[in-house]
Amino acid sequence: MQQLTTVEEVHESGSFRFTAEDSYGEPEEVVVVPCGEGVEAWVNQCTHEDQRFDTGRGVPMRDGQMICPRHGSLFDACEGDCDNGEAAGTTLPDVDLAERHGTVFLTDDGFEFMHEGGIDDDDDMPGSSSHLQL
Repeated sequence: MQQLTTVEEVHESGSFRFTAEDSYGEPEEVVVVPCGEGVEAWVNQCTHEDQRFDTGRGVPMRDGQMICPRHGSLFDACEGDCDNGEAAGTTLPDVDLAERHGTVFLTDDGFEFMHEGGIDDDDDMPGSSSHLQL
């Protein structure tokens, strides 16, 4: 069980992003977002296309829903379900957490914590922030 953050920190900042190794040994970004008084965790990937919710500036949220920055699909932050746009009818892959006295822990057997931040955050090379497509 890996300590990640606090419920208070997630609610204040709007989200928390970390990288974990999945069951295939591949790095996977995970986002922790507010849900009611607690938090939930989801794989940081829209179900429609290869698009991260949090690209380094936090998860865009509106009225308890995560917004896909590419096409605007809205995912319920507590359930992971989408009922509009390109991703309608899909559900985000969840990641198991535990909360104890306001502290959030990664408890999902399918993921092993690697580091806070995104997959590329520990690289020495600069990354592109462009979303332009030609």
